[in-house]
Amino acid sequence: MLVDTHCHLDAAEFDGDRAAVADAAMQAGVGLIVVPAVDRANFGAVASVCRDYSGCRAAYGIHPMYVEHARETDLDALRATVLREHPLAIGEIGLDHFVEPRDEAQQDFFFSAQLQIARDAGLPVLLHVRRAIDPVLKQLRLRRVPGGIAHAFNGSRQQADEFIRLGFKLGFGGAMTFPRASRIRELAATLPLDAIVLETDAPDIPPEWKVSQAAGRRARNTPDQLPRFAQILADLRGISVQEVAEATTANATAVLPGLARSYPDFSQPTSIRSYS
Repeated sequence: MLVDTHCHLDAAEFDGDRAAVADAAMQAGVGLIVVPAVDRANFGAVASVCRDYSGCRAAYGIHPMYVEHARETDLDALRATVLREHPLAIGEIGLDHFVEPRDEAQQDFFFSAQLQIARDAGLPVLLHVRRAIDPVLKQLRLRRVPGGIAHAFNGSRQQADEFIRLGFKLGFGGAMTFPRASRIRELAATLPLDAIVLETDAPDIPPEWKVSQAAGRRARNTPDQLPRFAQILADLRGISVQEVAEATTANATAVLPGLARSYPDFSQPTSIRSYS
């Protein structure tokens, strides 16, 4: 079994075929899907998806690209949702220093406040760290949380080692499938295997083959692609896809303890189709 540690299954891109997408993922061997919120307005949608589809587990948070219109009362709503829904994690939260225009002070405020919520709840966090890895690490040193995942990691080896030191796993997905993504592929090949988790970020960050098939149109990523991601990671590391599946599943349950509580029998053999 594989765990997709980051998939926005509640997104509008899946409104027409969400059940089929979820079923295809399960048929492909993706046994659990972590669905992070991005805004107070979609807390309900995330909760609904996770009630409707048995393999989905929720995280709640306010994404840095959504904080421009967020209010402090949204943090109260987040606290109330955490108490009511008992999510896996606080997320997706963090900093984004790529998008323009942006309000970095507003991003800092909401990130810091949500780290405190995670501390108070004893929950890990799902981090968005685009072009902002060092500022994110600075905040994490100030407000220690019970680990989490640096989603879509694209930093240096030194930055990766610092996340690992702070109790985090690093998420690898669609970007790793592009042969020209040399830095990401080098990290995937050489980081300790126990530091890596797999993700799709569906419907975003589609893999190379989806982009090629789209022929200039917007490509949609889906969670059933995760076994091919696992195969690429196995090829990069020179190990079997079975080893990758077992290790990344163990890593996901280690950093997101709620996964093991919601799906306790991880002792069963993991069977993943080989794409080599």
